[in-house]
Amino acid sequence: MTLPSDNKPAPDALKTQGMPQWAEQLIGQAIAVGISIIGGAVIILLVGESPLHVFATLLRGAFGSWERTAGSLLQATPIIIAGVAACVALRGGLFNIGVEGQLYMGGFAAAWVGFSFALPAGLHVLVAMAAAIVAGALWIALPAFFRARFGTNEVVSTILSNYVAVLITSYLTISVFKRPGGWSETEPIAPTAYLPQISDVSRLNIGLFIGIALAIGLHLFLTRTSAGYSVSAMGTNVKFAEYGGVSIRRNILVILLCSGAVGGLAGGVETLGVHHRFMEGFAPGFGFDGVIAALLANGSPIGVIGTALFFGALRAGSLLMEVETNASREVITVFQAFIILCVSAQILIRRRRDSTQGERRWKF
Repeated sequence: MTLPSDNKPAPDALKTQGMPQWAEQLIGQAIAVGISIIGGAVIILLVGESPLHVFATLLRGAFGSWERTAGSLLQATPIIIAGVAACVALRGGLFNIGVEGQLYMGGFAAAWVGFSFALPAGLHVLVAMAAAIVAGALWIALPAFFRARFGTNEVVSTILSNYVAVLITSYLTISVFKRPGGWSETEPIAPTAYLPQISDVSRLNIGLFIGIALAIGLHLFLTRTSAGYSVSAMGTNVKFAEYGGVSIRRNILVILLCSGAVGGLAGGVETLGVHHRFMEGFAPGFGFDGVIAALLANGSPIGVIGTALFFGALRAGSLLMEVETNASREVITVFQAFIILCVSAQILIRRRRDSTQGERRWKF
């Protein structure tokens, strides 16, 4: 009779000897950033600059003083909120690429409330923020309905809605609500609608704390509540979630509406806290940067805080980099392009290794 060998580990033990999933994901994100830096260094060399000098200037422009640090935090604020909006969808297995459009609609709605109504200080801000949230949710309502009812691809419908939102807000700004004698901008909002500032050296405002609170709140919702568990279960395996009693269609609609609402809030914060009016191109690329930040954070709301700060620092530091070196600000676009490619490759590799890839769309 052959006895089992005591030296052979059990199959479950073999699984635990591998690298933890969180460590593997962290290494993957570090590799993505590393490759993006290498790609940027190659571009910098091609324009005849020293990568070390350019990166040092970029770092000094982002954190060289409290004023510059506040500028980096200011740039990171809408990216944090937009990243949380993207995370809401990602964790449910959905992909909201329309955060940019929702941000524009929310920003315009907040501005309209700000210059059209005379309300007490505290109430005025709350009503304007509520208008931004509602505008963002309404703007994604049609893609959400078609995704939930007919299974249409939300990636296509949301990304196309971005261009419509930008053009609609531009038309309203130029032809309907344009400030007389001014640039392509609306009337300024009333001071009662301003978000309180937290720095005297920049326009940094409490929107930063709103974004951090949203990220922490979403993390607690996903990890500590049964509704959050159903969202995560749906994002991991739709069939499993449906078998467990999750209403997939209802969840799809609710998740996308919430994602759009947070995207609208990002625009409201930018309008009420920074520009105090709506203007053409008032938040160029913040929505797209939020989506990239969410991808780089692997769909983690807490991780979005760090990745958004990274992108905010790149945006702020690139101003000094362009002044003191021959490198263009487009180097930052190169960084982001490499990050998108690397993170997308990681997602595809994980899906290929997953034996249940036919039952899931994204894995975070």
